[in-house]
Amino acid sequence: MKQLLDTQEGHTPSIVLAEIARKYRREGFDTDEILIRLLFIESKTGIVSIDVKVSLKASEVYLELLELSKKWKLRTPSLADAIVYSIAILKQDKLVTGDKLFRDIENVNLYWRLEIDAACSSYNI
Repeated sequence: MKQLLDTQEGHTPSIVLAEIARKYRREGFDTDEILIRLLFIESKTGIVSIDVKVSLKASEVYLELLELSKKWKLRTPSLADAIVYSIAILKQDKLVTGDKLFRDIENVNLYWRLEIDAACSSYNI
């Protein structure tokens, strides 16, 4: 995970910043702590907004994710899941996630919370 952050070549969908902020808020982090983490992500990756290309691709991959979720008996994918996966496809990036929904999908690296936390702590975050 740290190697990925060090390259500064990755992309973060803008919707992921909102998801991360919500997650940390639920965990009791204060606004300053959340801001530090979001700015860190912004400094290490390019932030990608939703546009027409992403929207069209998301409409395609949502159906793919829906079928996979039924096959593996996992939760129903969200539109955010489809957007994130679409951006990875369009940018030809690997998708880095801890979400089991994306297991066994090409170009997806599953990282678990401990690995992500360890990478962040190596940057004193």
